[in-house]
Amino acid sequence: QVQLVESGGGLVQAGGSLRLSCAVSGLTVSRYIMGWFRQTPGKERDFVAVIRRTGTTYYRDSVKGRFTISRDVAKNTLYLQMSSLEAEDMAVYYCAARGAPVGGSVSYADFREYPYWGQGTQVTVSS
Repeated sequence: QVQLVESGGGLVQAGGSLRLSCAVSGLTVSRYIMGWFRQTPGKERDFVAVIRRTGTTYYRDSVKGRFTISRDVAKNTLYLQMSSLEAEDMAVYYCAARGAPVGGSVSYADFREYPYWGQGTQVTVSS
């Protein structure tokens, strides 16, 4: 019954902005590690950003200062605000979730650590 549904993708000009949403059901966003990943054809799924239960965030170097990950607890929704988009940002973006283990560590940037995934939303950047 766990479902993650991304939305908000589309076509934007280089330098433009876009906000992605991930509507979550079956689990509570505030109790899970929530992340955004992206993937282009022929490439491995890459880490973009993550927010921990405490609210601490981490980003891949190439998006720091341009992307912001956040959550709305009341709506049980995850967001990715993207600004100053570049051609290199063009990809299918996925939201993902995993529980925080007790007495263990998590590799937040490793897609293999996340058991729950959305189906993705396409972000196209024209240049």
